[in-house]
Amino acid sequence: MSTSVKGDRQALKRTMEAILAASQKKAAKQPELPGLDVLPQSAGNSTTKVLPERIAEMVYNVPAKRRLADLFLQSDIVEEVNEFIYEYSHSALLRANSLEPRHTLLLVGPPGNGKTSLAEALATELSLPLLSIRYDAIVDSFLGETSNRLRKLIDYATLNPCVLFFDEFDAVGKERSDAQETGEIKRVVSSLLVQMDHLPSHTLIVCATNHPELLDRAVWRRFEVKLEITRPDRSQLKQWFTRFGKSLNDVELGVTPDEFAECMDGENMSEVEAFTLDVKRKIILSKGRITPAEAVGHVLTRLKKRPSNNVTLLRDHGDQLSDHTAKPSAKRRASNNGAKTSATPKQNPVRKAAAALGKKV
Repeated sequence: MSTSVKGDRQALKRTMEAILAASQKKAAKQPELPGLDVLPQSAGNSTTKVLPERIAEMVYNVPAKRRLADLFLQSDIVEEVNEFIYEYSHSALLRANSLEPRHTLLLVGPPGNGKTSLAEALATELSLPLLSIRYDAIVDSFLGETSNRLRKLIDYATLNPCVLFFDEFDAVGKERSDAQETGEIKRVVSSLLVQMDHLPSHTLIVCATNHPELLDRAVWRRFEVKLEITRPDRSQLKQWFTRFGKSLNDVELGVTPDEFAECMDGENMSEVEAFTLDVKRKIILSKGRITPAEAVGHVLTRLKKRPSNNVTLLRDHGDQLSDHTAKPSAKRRASNNGAKTSATPKQNPVRKAAAALGKKV
């Protein structure tokens, strides 16, 4: 064999080896589904992805910015959520042992205490897009059209890891035996249950409701994690006010954390947050004309003069309504969520709703 022929073959061999190496290197950088097994280094900076037109009209693409550390939740709730996040971030280890991470979460509790914020925090911590479902775009009066739209949404979520958030879930997850519900809503429940069973674990389903007793009994078993988000207790209120003071460079606020907790006890978290935001607005807009302590005093005075809601939502989330003024009392404060107490023992609303359906949780 001539030297020139040998040289050509060696050159061809080197070329083929280079092509193969480049191909393997490219494949290693492009996993089949990004974000399934390893969390990105930029956790907490999830970017807003442009959605296909057929999907964009069915969801709100919510920018996820809140972190779990920004929320004030009960310690047991934080522990369960951290465990949920840890499972997702170590899904490769679970799959190597023929297990899947949990990926369906039901949030129960009175309005304004952080259910939506917790869904946002999950998306932020896992660097996943947060897609909030638009019921007006999903539910259609034409037979079968709702199921088709749900299927399109689930098909997208199957190929694109994300957090699907169903707020006010009782609007579409109602008990199918309710004679007052339309046939289309009942078909929505049936279709949704089937779709949830086929959704892979790299996409999270988070549902929030103020009325767990209205949910269909078949809906309950679809959720692997069920959490009750209640009103903040005094300890949480004091922590919140202490952090608020630090955000203002520890200036004198004229109110101690204990006094703040006494004043805001029985309020939901959105009211507490609104209070501190109002104080900040007054300080900024005054341009130095009033002190932080004076701003706190003004907001507290306005808070005491505001009209009261004459319909109080009880702990059972809608079973009964009271005509009494929604004013915190000693008994209500002791219940940790602003609900009235009675001689009967208090019961977790998740377990109570499930018990009414003849099911253990």
